[in-house]
Amino acid sequence: MHQHSASCDAHDHARIAPRPDALLSAEGLSFSRGGRTILSDITLDIVAGETVTLIGPNGAGKTSLVRLLLGLDKPDGGVIRRRPGLVVGYVPQRFDLDRALPMTVGRFMGLGLGAEASPLAIAKTLETTGAAGLAGQQLSSLSGGELQRVLIARALIRNPKLLVLDEPVQGVDYIGEAELYALIGTLRDERGFAVLMVSHDLHVVMGSSDRVLCLNRHICCSGVPTAVARHPEYERLFGRRLAPAFAVYEHHHDHAHDLAGSIAPQDGALSLAPKPAARDDEDAGT
Repeated sequence: MHQHSASCDAHDHARIAPRPDALLSAEGLSFSRGGRTILSDITLDIVAGETVTLIGPNGAGKTSLVRLLLGLDKPDGGVIRRRPGLVVGYVPQRFDLDRALPMTVGRFMGLGLGAEASPLAIAKTLETTGAAGLAGQQLSSLSGGELQRVLIARALIRNPKLLVLDEPVQGVDYIGEAELYALIGTLRDERGFAVLMVSHDLHVVMGSSDRVLCLNRHICCSGVPTAVARHPEYERLFGRRLAPAFAVYEHHHDHAHDLAGSIAPQDGALSLAPKPAARDDEDAGT
């Protein structure tokens, strides 16, 4: 695993060069819009088989960084490198569906993909994500959880080596969120692709990621989840009250439950926090 560390200040942190075997890397990225700096001096990499999660406060530039890495926007400075022939699957933060437009799941799955999206391939991929039998249904009739599974299936149909997920559990209830995160982890293990994920569900992703990048227009801290959760910059961004609550839940096998059914800390373990409040949409345009 490629581990990173960083200091608290954008002006004094040491840049770590991307690994030469990375599927996707960026070095020294900068991006501005309307005279406002969105991203500054971003250097990162993603290697095969790992899950990297981008976290950060509202307006930190997470979606902007994803769009740059995917080639949807162009940086003002810096370099992005992709392994030749790299296939990327992408689930965007927003999927705006015109409910007046008739569109079956099967037709949506095949849009723009040609022979790669044969009826058999569509059926198998939908089954893989737990959406079997939905091919004939209208997109507009799907529940939030069903739609997210269809979007993930479409991202997987070309057998990508990198799956990019920008807030992959939007419109899904709490139980559905846990199921989707478990599904993503299982698919990664089975298929061997890397995952780059943006999420506000810190209590989940901090426990399911190999590496966490904490973004606030620059990468202010990064590394394995336990290291990031204890980093002073992490506390500065999320506050002294919330940062410890969002820290990674660590223990081996010994734990107990209190009368309310919650896990009670033992032997220095950290408790899981309640789910954070719903995010606002400030980052959608950045």
